[in-house]
Amino acid sequence: MPYYRRHIFFCTNRRTDGRACCQDHDAERMRSHAKRRVKELGLAGPGRVRVNRAGCMDRCEEGPVAVVYPEGVWYTYVDEDDIDEIVEEHLRNGRVVERLLL
Repeated sequence: MPYYRRHIFFCTNRRTDGRACCQDHDAERMRSHAKRRVKELGLAGPGRVRVNRAGCMDRCEEGPVAVVYPEGVWYTYVDEDDIDEIVEEHLRNGRVVERLLL
């Protein structure tokens, strides 16, 4: 059994060369929101879910990105409601949120 059932990684990269980056879309705040929701729902910890930040995942031009492993499902998001849906549907219930797929 893996140490965590699922990981969600949020790109929190900030580019300084004028190119698009996830931090342009409040990526760190969204990661913090996801982490808070995962804890509130009792999903955090060994054998459950881990919320991590990541450096550039090289898809910043597609909007802010997060990826869930072990499934390797890539998401984009706009606001906390989108993050809540990813947490509830994918991290809690194992169902991919089709409308947010990259």
